[in-house]
Amino acid sequence: MTKDNASLARLTDVIDRLLAPEGCPWDKEQTPESLCDYLVEECFELVEAIRSGNVDEVREEMGDVMFLLAFLGRLYADKGAFTLDDAMANNAAKMIRRHPHVFSDTTYADRDEFLRNWESIKRAEKADAEGEPQGVYDSLPASLPPLLKAYRIHSKAARVGFTWPEDEDVERQVEAEWLELLDVLAGDDKAAQENELGDLIFSLVELGRRKGIKANTALDMTNLKFLRRFRRMEALARERGLDFPALSLDDKDELWNEAKAAEAAAR
Repeated sequence: MTKDNASLARLTDVIDRLLAPEGCPWDKEQTPESLCDYLVEECFELVEAIRSGNVDEVREEMGDVMFLLAFLGRLYADKGAFTLDDAMANNAAKMIRRHPHVFSDTTYADRDEFLRNWESIKRAEKADAEGEPQGVYDSLPASLPPLLKAYRIHSKAARVGFTWPEDEDVERQVEAEWLELLDVLAGDDKAAQENELGDLIFSLVELGRRKGIKANTALDMTNLKFLRRFRRMEALARERGLDFPALSLDDKDELWNEAKAAEAAAR
């Protein structure tokens, strides 16, 4: 990517044409608010493409996300709020501020010190903008998916020193939450069961975080694995002229094991 990017200029020209008086009626109706759902959808598609390892799909989905970002930039520019160049320049300045170990003589002893300083700089930026100190969680987006939000909650707490001292402490917490869940599952208090299940998941997210595992990523990979194997089961049933839904659980288990074995053999 060159600093004077002709492709970005071309994309901007396309958007100009779409929004011109003789352009696309649908595009001309769009607002920043109406594009939100499309942006979320395209970001999910990009993440899925990245995790699939399909480079061609990644390139396509990145383009879709960049189109929407450029489109949003144009809409805000038309409002007189800011331009796409303003947004990019602001981000470059922010990254320089938040990486003093790269752009100045600052040094950090380790990754944890870097992350603590990152949070401190973020809070200082918000305090400068709003005139009052920012809380640790004030910048946490309310609309984050729950597992990712739990990860961010734990991560931010750890950066200010509010976390279990040792990994073993978290493991014991997970065990305790599991036992509490089993206890309430023996009854019929659905609110208590939901509460204890949430506590268990919250603790598991922290255990994963300490091991360098993001629970949302781990669960997504497991979802993909299940779907891949299940579709293989359906394909095997079709190849053998079997009515998959009508098969017994034992028969389905046999197909599942066959799908797992085929997957293992293909590695």
